[in-house]
Amino acid sequence: MIKKFDFLVIGSGSAGLSFALDVAEKGTVGIITKKNSAESNTNYAQGGIATVLDQYDSFEKHVEDTLIAGAGLCKPKVVRMAVQSGPDMIRKLIELGADFTKSNEGKLHLVREGGHSHNRIIHADDMTGREIERVLLAKAGMHPNITILEHHFAMELITEHHLGQKVTRYTSEKNCFGAYVLDTKTEKVEKVLAKATLLATGGAGQVYLHSTNPEIATGDGVAMAYRAKARVSNMEFIQFHPTSLYHPESDSFLISEAARGHGGILRNKKGKAFMADYDERADLAPRDIVARAIDDQLKKHGDDHVYLDLTHLKKEDIIKWLPNIYGKCLSLNIDMAVNMVPVVPAAHYICGGVWTNIDGETTIKGLFAAGEVACTGIHGANRLASNSLLEALVFARRSAIKAMDYIQHISHREDIPEWDDSGTVNTEEWVLISHNKLELQQVMWDYVGIVRSDLRLNRAFRRTKLLHVEVENFYIRTKVNVPLCQLRNMIAVAYLIISSAMERKESRGLHYMTDYPEKKEELIQDTIL
Repeated sequence: MIKKFDFLVIGSGSAGLSFALDVAEKGTVGIITKKNSAESNTNYAQGGIATVLDQYDSFEKHVEDTLIAGAGLCKPKVVRMAVQSGPDMIRKLIELGADFTKSNEGKLHLVREGGHSHNRIIHADDMTGREIERVLLAKAGMHPNITILEHHFAMELITEHHLGQKVTRYTSEKNCFGAYVLDTKTEKVEKVLAKATLLATGGAGQVYLHSTNPEIATGDGVAMAYRAKARVSNMEFIQFHPTSLYHPESDSFLISEAARGHGGILRNKKGKAFMADYDERADLAPRDIVARAIDDQLKKHGDDHVYLDLTHLKKEDIIKWLPNIYGKCLSLNIDMAVNMVPVVPAAHYICGGVWTNIDGETTIKGLFAAGEVACTGIHGANRLASNSLLEALVFARRSAIKAMDYIQHISHREDIPEWDDSGTVNTEEWVLISHNKLELQQVMWDYVGIVRSDLRLNRAFRRTKLLHVEVENFYIRTKVNVPLCQLRNMIAVAYLIISSAMERKESRGLHYMTDYPEKKEELIQDTIL
């Protein structure tokens, strides 16, 4: 079966939906989402959007904070463009109906998070992502040119490779013609053809044993792009959120950066506030510093968690600022106004991804990328808090402008072959998938986590290579299904993370190596795979 759209969007988070709404004025749009349309990383984003709106703040201060956090690898031109675009993105969301938290004076309530020198985080209580997703999804659902295909899993990007042509990473002329997509209800693989395709698949936190990401964050977009021979960059820079709720029933529930922004203090089990020992910004230091500090405390004292203390704050203020987090903790018999909250770091955000230029174009013509799946140059070696939603919205808009122009000169490719699953069978060997997934996550957590070494990375590479061989052999003889494809994608992403980490013989930003604890004076540029 063939579906045709002018624009294909893979992913239904803020980047994908924002792009879809923009381009729908110029053509038909198909949105592929592997579960329900509202299930995305955006929906789980608690913090907010970093944007300069206060008269005492400035674009230059926001740019400077971003560059400092990025540890020399941000692209200043890209950062400046995104920062200056922020206010327009906020105005657009408000026009669409987004209800952001207001101050007592009726103005947008601005808060500060780690690494920021000024209060500039716009938020909707502590569930900003959910509010943005609500507004964008409602508008997309009503648009006559937009078709949302739920329970569809994008398996492969269609390129010249599927026409029998040899395509390498160095082939100058590569084009994307759409994607092969699995309808999980009919279990049939469909051709979905498009003149322009946007990857907006989010992150890959599920590669790690402990993650703040939902189950859908399996790195599908990065893996598909890599297999299609697109350039992938800076995958070694994995941001571990310092404060994931440590509780057997919490499912790695994230305690937002805003909790420290509002005055939360990190303490070890002895009650000592330790962050001032690691950084002059104490609890408002950037996430990589805070995560490593917690990791160091856990190793020094043999503990399995530390505490986030908000008990010195007024209960009504905690409930007002962090209502969702307060409610979640209370459901687990933790009253944040009375009890310190047990926390531990967890994999949170990938700063690298599919390489794009300032307009969201990848190295494959007709293929764009926006959001966490992309490496745009904003984050460098470490993402500044709440810059991710800003990046997603800004690059969705810039990609849309380019894509609308691109399709004016493009027709659908009509000679794409059907998906070939000859020789494959259904199997009952699902234990292989669950076992290998857990093994991969454990290897990544133990050897490619917050603190790394040559020895650990080499061990991870060898074990991941064995998993790759096992899963590829299984994939070749098995009818495709979502769990198997996701595991295959996770292994590909793990390989990219490990390989990039092995190339960078220094410590920079989120990449900390015990064998090379200092930054190299001569700047090592982006790692490219």
